[in-house]
Amino acid sequence: MRVVFCFFLSISLSLSLFFTSSGKGGNISPGDDPNFTIVSHDDEEFRVFNRKVVVFGIPIYAKRRVDDSKLLHTANIMAQYLDNDEDGEVDNEAVLNAMLEANAFMVMWKSHSDLIFLSSLDGKEGQDLGNDETIIDWHNNGKEGQFDASLEEVLHIITHTGYANAYPDVFGEIQGSALCDAMDIARGGQFFEMPDQYPKDAWYHYDDVTCEYDCMTTEYIYWALTSLLGAQANRGKEIGCEWELYTPELVKETDVSIFQLLMNEEYAFPTVLPDGRYMQ
Repeated sequence: MRVVFCFFLSISLSLSLFFTSSGKGGNISPGDDPNFTIVSHDDEEFRVFNRKVVVFGIPIYAKRRVDDSKLLHTANIMAQYLDNDEDGEVDNEAVLNAMLEANAFMVMWKSHSDLIFLSSLDGKEGQDLGNDETIIDWHNNGKEGQFDASLEEVLHIITHTGYANAYPDVFGEIQGSALCDAMDIARGGQFFEMPDQYPKDAWYHYDDVTCEYDCMTTEYIYWALTSLLGAQANRGKEIGCEWELYTPELVKETDVSIFQLLMNEEYAFPTVLPDGRYMQ
């Protein structure tokens, strides 16, 4: 599910993966991770979040009751999406630069009430992720059981603020982009409002009435890419009401348009599914 917060507030961004604590905000456990350090912060607009991790300049804030392990796992997932070959450098600088220009961020919460304050802010582009929907063990148990939502929510902020802004004619979330043209085929037509019933030949039939056309594109590229990466292979029955192409073979054979876009080396999409173990 994509949730975007918009507000224009400047934050200090660093392109480094490694950093030290600001020394403010009380005692903060750094966690146990070879690549990332949990730090306190003095970012006024995020003061209700007691700590953060920064990945290639993109901050991930967390509420006090969010587990350190899940905050660090999310940081590793983001790093693997952006640096999929894990050589220490992002695979597509244009995408990262677009995210930085949009002041992209993520927030992690324990209960939905943790997000209430964000409704009063305007400007930046953000995505939320729940502590209890971040499932580290999913990657170790045959990719079965409760799905690790970090694979979805982290990808949402990358495609929505990164790819859509870096390549608006191709991945823009607006009518006429190559991505939207592909989605219109997948949905069996160009629907700006939810149809009462999708055409029988549609394989993407998202039915959340709160998700408008631009939101539909974010969900569409998530389903397609993660299916190509193997994340949905065991979830066919669970997700079939929304997305039918749950294996790489089904995407390649059925959705030719999105397959060609995502496989185009110019855009450097991930080819390996993140597992939360960046450079490990």
